[in-house]
Amino acid sequence: MKLAQIHSVYFIGIGGIGMSAIARWFNARGAKVAGYDKVSTDLTKSLESEGIEVHYQDDISLIPDWAKDQKNTLVIYTPAIPTSHTELNYFQNSGFILKKRAEVLGIITQDHYTVAVAGTHGKTTTSSMVAHLLSGGEKGCSAFVGGIMTNTGSNLIIGQKNAPVVVEADEFDRSFLKLYPDFSVVTSLDPDHLDIYGNAQSMHQSYLDFMQLTDSEGKVLLQENVAEIVGQKLAVAFETFGLKTAQIRAENIRIEKASFRFDYVGKITIRDLSLKLPGYHNVSNAVAAITVAVELGMSADVISTQLSSYLGVKRRFEYIYHEEDGIYIDDYAHHPSEIEAFLQSVKALYPGKKLLTVFQPHLFTRTRDFVDGFAQSLDLSDEVILLDIYPAREEAISGVTSKIIFDKMKLSSKHMLSKQDFPQTLDQFDFEVLVTIGAGDIDTLVPQIKTYFTNRMTSEA
Repeated sequence: MKLAQIHSVYFIGIGGIGMSAIARWFNARGAKVAGYDKVSTDLTKSLESEGIEVHYQDDISLIPDWAKDQKNTLVIYTPAIPTSHTELNYFQNSGFILKKRAEVLGIITQDHYTVAVAGTHGKTTTSSMVAHLLSGGEKGCSAFVGGIMTNTGSNLIIGQKNAPVVVEADEFDRSFLKLYPDFSVVTSLDPDHLDIYGNAQSMHQSYLDFMQLTDSEGKVLLQENVAEIVGQKLAVAFETFGLKTAQIRAENIRIEKASFRFDYVGKITIRDLSLKLPGYHNVSNAVAAITVAVELGMSADVISTQLSSYLGVKRRFEYIYHEEDGIYIDDYAHHPSEIEAFLQSVKALYPGKKLLTVFQPHLFTRTRDFVDGFAQSLDLSDEVILLDIYPAREEAISGVTSKIIFDKMKLSSKHMLSKQDFPQTLDQFDFEVLVTIGAGDIDTLVPQIKTYFTNRMTSEA
């Protein structure tokens, strides 16, 4: 199937962060677009405001008439949709062409020069950085990102017709094996999604398969720790990036006024770069993004200007409140390595300030598989509140609750609370910096917590 052949598209699960970006892409290209999702969210409301018809009941009668034309409608669905879904079964039984989101992203990448960013963590930030840097060039870029970019307020960027495409290469369900990358970046290989892969070795093999999809005249760029794990098994040439002994690296890293400054050392050297997004791990991500920009011919001056204006992705080290009376940061971290990197960065930025961490574990299997790592990473905080596990797509597992993390933690100042009870208890805790972390629905607490800070500032005034 070629892009030029697609004029009508119907999405089952249109409100997902990856699905919605593709819906926006086809809508911008003039195709008819509509879809179903389970609940109305800010993202689905945005789609509706852009002229995309969305409904929230699994009901065949709500599908637009034009989408029931099997010869001219492509149906895109997410693997999260249950097999019992009425609309999904209608299309499957009526001879429609159905494709998963990853397959459609593959069709798009087959037609464009593609930068694909993979990694068990860091891929959303890095792909958005690449997109932001390339947007400053003559052609710009198109980008499909797994988060809402703060600079644009969207998960999609559309460049000129012949502009490169930047995609977040998702390892879940081995989706990234559907892509056609010309430039592959891998940011991390910490074990994850073991419910899909079974073990780390199987996951590593899928990443190797992904890297080897890279065009023979393309480029593979690996974070230095990734290269140590799989570099000897990779049958294609690669370069390394990072902060230590990598071929392409950041040097002279320092913190100035809550920003990270560093020198980029690679094919060219760019001195005194400024990154507003905090964290040593984000400096490493920036090195990867800069390397892509350099390889695609962008000048040092444009790269420096673009990087200094990069504002990050929603829920990735996102400052919700930042005043003299307190600091509140929200982050999507949901893996022990991500939590460790995030908390280390917070403590480096605010040394000596008392840190309260509120964590909502994501998935029963991930909690079970990495309980020791969660306990160790959370022990970096001064005080921790553990919320109940967010199940997402999973059924409960006997004996797996937040308490298994709680019991492994060595920190004495630790508590277990329900998500509903937590906001009402804030006055009971003594802290200077508050962080909420997790990939579930902990972000729904953000407005309440922000109100707490603003009310506290008003009452103190």
